Amino acid sequence: MEAYRQEIIVSALIAYMSFCVLTGLWAMKRTQNSSDFFIAGRGLGPIVVALALFSSSLSGFGFVGGPGLVYSIGVSSFWMVIISSIGFSLGFFLVAKPIRMIAELRDCLSLPDVVAARYNSEMVRLLIAITIVLGVMGYLATQILAMAVVMQAILSGTETFANIGLVTSVVISSAVLIFYCVTGGIIASVYTDVVQGAIMMVAGTLILFTATSVFDGGIQEATAIILADDGEAIMPFGAGGMMIALGWAFVFGLGLAGQPHLITKMMMNRNMTDNRIILPMSLFGYVMAALLWISIGVVMRAAVIDGIIPPLNLPDDAASVFLSVFANPLLAGIVFAGLFAAIMSTSDAFLNIGTAAIIHDIPKAIRGHSLNNELMWARVVTVLLALAAAGFALYSHFRDATLVGLLGAFGWGTFAASIFPVVAVGLNWRGANVAGAVTAIFAALTINIAVQMAGITFPYGISGPLVAFLSSMVLFVGVSLLTRKPELPADIEQVLEI
Repeated sequence: MEAYRQEIIVSALIAYMSFCVLTGLWAMKRTQNSSDFFIAGRGLGPIVVALALFSSSLSGFGFVGGPGLVYSIGVSSFWMVIISSIGFSLGFFLVAKPIRMIAELRDCLSLPDVVAARYNSEMVRLLIAITIVLGVMGYLATQILAMAVVMQAILSGTETFANIGLVTSVVISSAVLIFYCVTGGIIASVYTDVVQGAIMMVAGTLILFTATSVFDGGIQEATAIILADDGEAIMPFGAGGMMIALGWAFVFGLGLAGQPHLITKMMMNRNMTDNRIILPMSLFGYVMAALLWISIGVVMRAAVIDGIIPPLNLPDDAASVFLSVFANPLLAGIVFAGLFAAIMSTSDAFLNIGTAAIIHDIPKAIRGHSLNNELMWARVVTVLLALAAAGFALYSHFRDATLVGLLGAFGWGTFAASIFPVVAVGLNWRGANVAGAVTAIFAALTINIAVQMAGITFPYGISGPLVAFLSSMVLFVGVSLLTRKPELPADIEQVLEI
C-alpha cells in the first residue's frame, strides 16, 4: 500500500472533487429562489446545522493555517483553539435565539437584513454589508490559498504534475469551487457538511494517534525536543508572546459570535428548540477536529528540529507534509479529502454571504430594494467574487508570503470587531442605537484595514484586531449611552424581552 501512497491520495482528491460537482448538480434542483440559495429556506435539521457550524469554523484556516502557526511560533495559537470552544457557547447564548426569531418575523435572507430590522436603519445595513464584503475577501482568500497549497503538495508528488505551480493549483481548485457554489448555493454547502464534518471528527482523532507514534515518547517527547531547542515556543504564550496570545484569546473567544458565516447558519434551522441539540454537537465536533491543529503543528516542529525531515519551505506546508510522510496512505487520503471538504464548504459559505451583501443588501440600503432576478445575479456575482478573492490570495502570498493562518486571523478580526458589538450585544441590549452601531463599525474597519495595509504595529506585541475589537466595543457602548435611546418597533421589542 505504501508504494501507492500518492496514487491513493490523488484518487481521494479526485473522488471528492467529483462528489462536489455531483452535489452541486443535485442541489441546483432544490434551489428555486434566493431564499434557497442564501439560507436553505430555513428548513435544515439540527444535525446538518451542527455539523455545518463547527466545520465552517475550522476549514482551511484550522487545517492548514493552524498547524502552520504552531510550527512557526509554537503554542501561541493554542489560545485560538481553546478559547473558541468557549466562544461557541457564548455565541449561542447571545445570538441563536434572537437572530432566528427576527429572521422569522421579518423574512430575513441575510445578516444585514436582521441588523436593519433591529436598528431600523439602512445605514447600519449598508455598513454591515460592506464589512462582510471586505472580510470575505480576506477570509475567502485564506480558503483559496489553503486549497491551492494542499493541492500543490499532493500533485507535486506525482510524476505527471511534479512541477505544478501555485497559480495552476489556484486555478484548478477555484474552478471546482465556483461550479459547486454557483449551482448549489448554500444547500450544497450545508449538506456536504454532514459528510465532511464526520470525516473531520474521525480524522482529528486518528491523526492524534498517528502523531503520537512519530516519536517513541509520543507528544511528550516532541514537546521536550522543542523545549530544548527553543523553550519560549513551548511555554504557555509561545514565541508570539503574551499579548499576542491573549489578544487572540480575546478576539477568538468573543469574536466567534461576530462571524457572519457562522451566525447566518443560526437562521437556517427549522425550530428554535433545535439549539439544544446543535450547541453540544457543534462543540464536540470542534474539539475533536481541533486535535489535528495541535498535534500536527507540535510534531512537525519537533521532527524538523530532530532532523527527521528537512525544514519546510513554508509553515503552511506542515499539514500536507505530515500526511504525506507520516500518515497511513488511506488515512492521508481520507484526511486530504476531509480537508478539501472543509475548505470547500466554508468557501461556499463565504461566497454566499458576500454575494448576498452585494446583490441583496447594498442595493437595498442605497435604493430601497434589491436587484431583480436575485437568483441569476447571485450566481453571476458568486463567480466574480471568487475570482477576485483568488487574485487577492495570490497577490498577498507572492507579495510577502503571508501565512494562511495570519490572513485568516485578519478576516476573523475584521468580522469580530465590526459585527460582535452590533449583533451579539445589540440583540441583547435595548439601549444600543444607530449612532453607536455606525461609530463602532466605522472604527473597526478603519483600524483593521490601516493595520493590515500600512503595516502598523503596536507596542508590547498587541495585535491590530485586538485594538480594533476593544475600540469598537468601547465606542459602541459609549456612543449609545451618550445619545438618545432608540424607539424600537413592537415586534423587535418583544424579541429583546424574551
